[in-house]
Amino acid sequence: MVDMSLYAAYLVAAFALCVTPGPDMMFIVAMGGRGGPATGVLAACGVACAMFVHAVAAALGLSALSLALPTLYHVLRWAGAAYLLYLAVKAFRDRAVPVEDGQDAAAGRGRAFWQGAVTNLLNPKVILFNVAFLPQFVNPELGHVPGQFLVLGATIVVMGLAVDGTIGLLSGKLSTLLRRSRRVARGLNIFSGTVFTGLAVRLVASSPK
Repeated sequence: MVDMSLYAAYLVAAFALCVTPGPDMMFIVAMGGRGGPATGVLAACGVACAMFVHAVAAALGLSALSLALPTLYHVLRWAGAAYLLYLAVKAFRDRAVPVEDGQDAAAGRGRAFWQGAVTNLLNPKVILFNVAFLPQFVNPELGHVPGQFLVLGATIVVMGLAVDGTIGLLSGKLSTLLRRSRRVARGLNIFSGTVFTGLAVRLVASSPK
């Protein structure tokens, strides 16, 4: 279904993209820093699921359609920035040391998954990535173009989850050790809020070109 020579080149390019620090990775680090290892990993899972949704949209041609509508692009951009600012405010206002066990912790981890998914889905730059990057590794002569898109999308999702999940786990483990001090815990919350704010500003300042 895919051109194996193109796919080999894609694996190298996709790996380089996955290990390069970017907004998703920073978001996962911040989530792990706030909630611990499980929270970081679940945030990575949310981002990965959203990435697969984007890949499906690209395969169906919906991503290119959305970019043809500048209003939709800007709506997504501002909605994503607003959501990140909402998370930033929550982090800045959180003065408690998170509880690692119990229903509250389980609920918080579930929220981390959805927060990761929503943040990625509302980022129009991810749509641009799928429209500009994936087609370079699709060979129309082989046919099954949507299928090729899905294979490429699934590949980068799995690769990204492996990298981001590890990052979320490690940042969460480090934060768990540091949060034994309430003062350090507060500092981690401020760090997370600052990261979310920076990502929101970056998204607002972005353009479709």
